[in-house]
Amino acid sequence: METTMNKYKEVYEYTAKVLDIIEKTDVTKEEAQWITSETVNGFRENVNSGFLEYRKSVTKGGQYASVEWKDSGPNCFIDVNGKEYIDCLGGFGIYNVGHRHPKVVKAVKDQLDKQALHSQDLLDPLRAMLAKALAMLTPGDLKYSFFGNSGTEAVEAALKLAKIYHHKEGRSTFIATTRAFHGKSLGSLSGTAKGVFRKPFIPLVSGFRHVAFGDIDMMKKTMHACHMVGEDVAAVIVEPIQGEGGVIIPPDDYLPKLRELCDEYGALLIFDEVQTGMGRTGKMFCAEHYGVTPDIMTLAKAFGGGVMPASATIATEEVFSHLFDNPFLHTTTFGGNPLACAAALATINVLIEEKLPERAAEMGEYMLNGLREAAKGHENKVLEVRGKGLLIGIEFVSDEIGYEVAKGFFDNGVLTAGTLINAKTIRIEPPLTIEKEQCDKVCETFAKVLKEVDKAVLV
Repeated sequence: METTMNKYKEVYEYTAKVLDIIEKTDVTKEEAQWITSETVNGFRENVNSGFLEYRKSVTKGGQYASVEWKDSGPNCFIDVNGKEYIDCLGGFGIYNVGHRHPKVVKAVKDQLDKQALHSQDLLDPLRAMLAKALAMLTPGDLKYSFFGNSGTEAVEAALKLAKIYHHKEGRSTFIATTRAFHGKSLGSLSGTAKGVFRKPFIPLVSGFRHVAFGDIDMMKKTMHACHMVGEDVAAVIVEPIQGEGGVIIPPDDYLPKLRELCDEYGALLIFDEVQTGMGRTGKMFCAEHYGVTPDIMTLAKAFGGGVMPASATIATEEVFSHLFDNPFLHTTTFGGNPLACAAALATINVLIEEKLPERAAEMGEYMLNGLREAAKGHENKVLEVRGKGLLIGIEFVSDEIGYEVAKGFFDNGVLTAGTLINAKTIRIEPPLTIEKEQCDKVCETFAKVLKEVDKAVLV
């Protein structure tokens, strides 16, 4: 009993100290050192020491790291020692409306003052209102929404919708694409394409096949072969632009022809817009660039406005109606909670009010031109700068150069990161609110870093 009481006392005192730190806007030098030490040691001993090897902010000896502390305006953040960074990673695409947008924060705080989570039994109003707003906003006849907390959950819901839609026919074949990333739970991982993520967990969900992204002829041959052997395709799942795969943009006719193929073979078309949605590519949804409406669409990342985790799986009535008889076939405790719905409603409102999809198109073109100009003369390092809107990828001739450039960006106060599937490509994915002066700083930093990259890493 005494041992337990001592343990509780120790934990209480430690958590009280942390709560005191949370309350502070600014910290002293000594407090910053304590926070840094606790963070590094906590990752090493209690989170996952592997992250200390991965994070470019950690010194080789692992004794020091840049520890993030607070936002600095809509497009930057400050570490615990006061250094400011332009955010060109955007939390892998969650800050489309900027960091801590006042309208999103206010909506969440206002809802928090009334009720944080829902009872699970009464009808929760914001879920209904958000679903209606999405039905009004999304293309075509997408109408019903299921809300979760993450992109992986949104994809899981999409796969289950496709399965139940084809339940009577017994269709269970799914086609995804090479370099795809759809998440890391067993179902979504089955659609994800990178072997290093998949191999330790095989066998995954059965019935998945992968074909080359952007190759409509290979897709057609695969769907035909599936039909010939009696394994008709239930659904094709694709990202309209592959984000984690290295910002891979398909041929202009790929998605329209994919829509036609799915219709021809009776398969559903799932667009994973977890990263491309909510204005990122210069349209509210990337599908709008190509004039294609999927049967199911997934959203997450920026859907919660950079304030709350939130995701959505939107489907046509024809597809979603298969859950009407038993809505408990797929549920979630926290998905669609009042705080997340408030954040998502405010995010949609801000995207429209501030014309952020249009701004992403304008600033994306400006940033692309600047980065391409900076890359001139460095063709021995840079293969290509590509993108649509403010989803931009810089592909290098080797992983080593990509890492050195990302590290150089970081050292100069610009946060970027490589993509998970294609390590040679780093992503430029800032808030859609980024200013021209900040774009200029990013491009100037890129030019500077390219000149400084050690020739020893060149292939």
